[in-house]
Amino acid sequence: MGKVQLENIKAYAHHGCLPQETNIGSDYLVNVSVETNLLIASVSDELKDTVDYVHINKIVKQEMATPSKLLEHVAKRIIDRIFMELPTVDSAMVSVSKINPPINGDVEKVTVSLNLQRGQSVQ
Repeated sequence: MGKVQLENIKAYAHHGCLPQETNIGSDYLVNVSVETNLLIASVSDELKDTVDYVHINKIVKQEMATPSKLLEHVAKRIIDRIFMELPTVDSAMVSVSKINPPINGDVEKVTVSLNLQRGQSVQ
């Protein structure tokens, strides 16, 4: 097994429950970590034998562009697409951080993290 990680993917998006959040938008950071078998790629030196992090970045950018009320929902959509489009991924962890959230207080960011195994259902 091994991990492929993308750290601090920057996005400007329109997520939130308040109308001002969806109208104005905010800055976000997304972190993705996927587990997969990297042994074949470590020997073959071929992109086809690993998880393409460019593909993961594209998924994150596309899903961040679709507004949602909850960061949990955004994280789940990203994981669902990773599992659908990258069949060698066994598990995925996605963290979505809203920078300077509009809450009463001096808070740098709020982060939601979701970690799922392939085939794990949400009830």
